[in-house]
Amino acid sequence: MRLDELAALTRQRLAARERRVVPPGPLVRAAVLVPLVDRGEPYLVFAKRTDTVGSHRGQIGFPGGTVNPGDASLLEAALRECEEEIGLPRAAVEPLGALDDTETFATNFVITPWVGVVRKPVAWRPDGEEIERVIEVPFKALLEPGGLRVEHWERDGVRRPVYFFDYNGDTIWGATARIVKHYLDLFADAP
Repeated sequence: MRLDELAALTRQRLAARERRVVPPGPLVRAAVLVPLVDRGEPYLVFAKRTDTVGSHRGQIGFPGGTVNPGDASLLEAALRECEEEIGLPRAAVEPLGALDDTETFATNFVITPWVGVVRKPVAWRPDGEEIERVIEVPFKALLEPGGLRVEHWERDGVRRPVYFFDYNGDTIWGATARIVKHYLDLFADAP
C-alpha cells in the first residue's frame, strides 16, 4: 500500500466511526501524533524517550505530551509537542483524524492520538532532553503475522491484555502499542 492510499483509507475509516472519548476527570490530558511518512512505502514515526525525562523513561511512544492551558485543541497540543520534541514543523502535518482515547494504567494519563501524514521530507531533531531518538517503522512490519504479541498482566486485581511490537531491537508496548493496535484494527477488513 502506498502512503496516499493509506492516508485516504485512514481518513475515510476514522470519519466513518464514532471515536471513544474519555470524559474530563482525574486523568491528565495528553495528545500525541501518529505520524505517517513516505519511505517508498508508509512508515510510522515513534520517539524513544530519554532515561532522564520525568515520566515514561526510556519508553518508545508517539511524539506528543501533556495538553497545556494555552493549547487551542488536542490536535494543537500534539502538533506543538511534536515540534518541540522531534522538530516536526506543524505546517508539515496533514491531520487525518483522531483515534480512540487511550488511558495509561500506571501513570494516570488519557491520550488522544491524532493520525497525520507528513508528505515533505523532514530532518528529525530529537531535543535530547525528552527524546533520545526518532524511530521509523514500516507500516507493513506492524501488520505481519507475529508482529503483535499479547501478554496478560494483572494490576490492581484486574487482568488486562498488554500488547508488544518488536522491531530492530526496540520494543513498543503499553499504551503506545494499544494505540497502534487501534490504528491497525481500522484496516482489519481492508483488502
